[in-house]
Amino acid sequence: MIGYVTLGTSDLQRGAKFYDAIFAELGCGRMMEFDEFIAWGNPQGGGAGIGLTKPFNGEPATVGNGVMVALEAKDKAQVQRLYDIALAHGGTDEGPVGPRGDSGFYAGYFRDPDGNKLNAYTMAG
Repeated sequence: MIGYVTLGTSDLQRGAKFYDAIFAELGCGRMMEFDEFIAWGNPQGGGAGIGLTKPFNGEPATVGNGVMVALEAKDKAQVQRLYDIALAHGGTDEGPVGPRGDSGFYAGYFRDPDGNKLNAYTMAG
């Protein structure tokens, strides 16, 4: 089981503002915080968290090609809110909110201020 996923950032405070807003909508906040690392999630369990850090090796943060973190929303309205929050806090569009295929998958895709790709999704039909 995945405990948390860590993403790289070149500006921890800028990234923190982005993820504080995203996770406020998801009903959780910071669960761990150090000088160069912040993690959001529920420390009592209930899904994986997301960590944000400057790379340990001191090199610039880079985006993993083909890497994406999916955030599970409770319904279609929350998918839209998360997408809107992301764009309002320095994120960029990677695919508008809407249905994908005919299996009930509904998602919106965006990148954080460092270019890490995420989506908000629900399987609610």
